[in-house]
Amino acid sequence: MILLPNDALDRLQDGCKSIADRCNSLGITSWEIVASQSYGHQIDIEGGKISLAAGGGEGGYGIRILEDGKFGFAYLVDVNSADKAINSALSIARMSPSIDGFVLPYEQSAKQVSGLYDKSIIEMDSEDLLTQADAIISEVASLDKRAIVTGGGIGVSANASSILTSEGIESGGITTSHGVGVQVSIEEDEQLTSSWQSNSSRSKLIQVPNCVSRAVDWAKLTRDPIKIDSSLDESPVLMTSEGFSPLFSVVVPNAIRGDKLARAESFWSGKMNQSVIAKDLNLVDDATIVGGRSSGSRDGEGVPTRCNSLIKSGKLVGSLWSTRDAAQQIAEGRIDIAKTTGSAIRSGHQSPPISGCSNLFLTSSNKSYDLDGLLQEMNEGYVVNSVMGAHTANPTSGDFSVTTSSILRVENGEIIGSIKQAGLSGNMAKALTEGVILGDNVRPQGSYSSGTMYVPNVLISQGLRVNPA
Repeated sequence: MILLPNDALDRLQDGCKSIADRCNSLGITSWEIVASQSYGHQIDIEGGKISLAAGGGEGGYGIRILEDGKFGFAYLVDVNSADKAINSALSIARMSPSIDGFVLPYEQSAKQVSGLYDKSIIEMDSEDLLTQADAIISEVASLDKRAIVTGGGIGVSANASSILTSEGIESGGITTSHGVGVQVSIEEDEQLTSSWQSNSSRSKLIQVPNCVSRAVDWAKLTRDPIKIDSSLDESPVLMTSEGFSPLFSVVVPNAIRGDKLARAESFWSGKMNQSVIAKDLNLVDDATIVGGRSSGSRDGEGVPTRCNSLIKSGKLVGSLWSTRDAAQQIAEGRIDIAKTTGSAIRSGHQSPPISGCSNLFLTSSNKSYDLDGLLQEMNEGYVVNSVMGAHTANPTSGDFSVTTSSILRVENGEIIGSIKQAGLSGNMAKALTEGVILGDNVRPQGSYSSGTMYVPNVLISQGLRVNPA
């Protein structure tokens, strides 16, 4: 069975035009209609066996109406209920505060971003996923006869989306995704260790992605924990891409949103054109990279996307804006000049757009190191591969306090053993200001807040405290 119906995008665009016609007939002159329809297949793995095969789809339409600087939003599933949604959005707009200068963005030409669609994913069915699941289960057993895939699964999806506005924006497209996540456990001698690793891509993944071997490796590395003295002193910590990205994604994307900076809700508020992180570090948000997980030719408002430089040589030089957020902060007197940076994001058709990141890259002008090189640079400290509780980090202050059971002790540049459990606390803003060394292997990671994090292994020399259990 083909994953995505051939006419999926055409049907969405026809639906948008139908809703637009109703807006025009009701005398509404400023409107924005978005639509999405997703389809997917999924295989779950539990206890070393395939436990569930499922598939399905969901979608609908969202409408934003603007009247005298006031906006209202509503969503619907069936085009036949368009009048009800339109009237709801209009009613909300008329009760909302006016934002001086807020108008919907006008049409601008946008360059197509490639690598977001893979026909071979569209052609995959549940049998293909079953075959891949069997291959992954077998590979885990071959890597370590004690290891079992105790959780995780495989999924493929296709998403058709469309936008149509009263200002002439008309665009649509199809994206695909293929993801694998595995929880590998080893239980032996009354000791249980496990590790979660994942891969996802806009293109079809290889039959056994490298996340599988990483999960087995970390389930083995964290066995036979050693005892060390408890200490709350600051200590160098090497965080793998998987360990660093959850904290990074909670704190940093919020810190570089224009509206957060303007409202003094970012630890970088008031520091534009000042040094905020180590002088060799750079931060860019690029929605135009080929095959990027969060790439696209247009943002959530239909504005052409771009590569936004946010931090250059340690200095804060930019921020991310949507059209509405920029107009609101100017109208409220918090900032003199602001305009969209093509950075409006949506969590589907059921919500209006806000400012957010797409593909966020942390890079350094200094030399990068492989894992062994990072260990030598650190000499003594800890390696953290995953954390629990990252969502509790404070995005305004940068403070966090999490726990980890995937942590290794390093002495004289070598791993001497694992620790059963430890607390990890600190401040992300402080941790990035000095003595940061990046690894040479960038792995895209999911985010707690918005977009995709493209981060390598990161050695942090200050601002973190480890408290072994």
